[in-house]
Amino acid sequence: MAHEDLLEIARDVAREAGELAARLRREGVEVAATKSSPIDIVTAADRATEDLIRSRLADLRPGDGFLGEESGAERGTTGLTWVVDPIDGTVNYLYGLPNWSVSIAVVEGDPDPTTWTALAGAVDAPALGELYTASAGGGAWLEGRPLRVREAVPLDRALVATGFHYTQAIRANQARVAQPLLARVRDLRRAGGAAIDLAYLAAGRLDAYFEQGLNPWDQAAGALLVQEAGGVVRGLDEERPTNRMTIAGSAGVVEELRAALLELGA
Repeated sequence: MAHEDLLEIARDVAREAGELAARLRREGVEVAATKSSPIDIVTAADRATEDLIRSRLADLRPGDGFLGEESGAERGTTGLTWVVDPIDGTVNYLYGLPNWSVSIAVVEGDPDPTTWTALAGAVDAPALGELYTASAGGGAWLEGRPLRVREAVPLDRALVATGFHYTQAIRANQARVAQPLLARVRDLRRAGGAAIDLAYLAAGRLDAYFEQGLNPWDQAAGALLVQEAGGVVRGLDEERPTNRMTIAGSAGVVEELRAALLELGA
């Protein structure tokens, strides 16, 4: 199937799932469970939204694999896997903050950021009224407008986004790194959703982004947006992002940020 056809599926399903999640938010939302820690929550809306996405993709692409944050993995027969975060930024969603999104991407190969080839993706942010899309070789777009990452600037003039893990030991290390890094950059932003952070980066609203501990579904669509907008996405010591670290932005600022993170023991 052509990338454009896969992109159409990602876009349409993300939009439908976003409409469902937004309606459930208006009706009221409660914590359904916790995951890795007491502050790592899942809501009934997360599960309902992922169920909808999984059902739609099963109908449209019955041979493809699926990897979702809430329902786990299912192997397919086509070599393609849909990597899904039904509500990225669940705490924002719970509190009524707008920075949450539905993230859907389709990748070729194992659903592992260190090896996969991302083909198409969509990040729908209903509370912001924005739908971001990208396909391999087809560019990154926001509602028909082509996206481009900002030109590289020196690190001390870079607006950098990050996020914090739900595991306290990892969070403590992130805070230890963030404190001295703050003195080396224009400012740090923490919006609470990796997919939107990466989408904002692709749209030129940030200079760089880094985060420790991202899962495949956190970054699948967002990383493709950045790459198709002319940016790079890499790890700390590795050329590809890993669970240890994801760094994104224009090539020049990414290299300067990576060096700073290594120096600070990230």
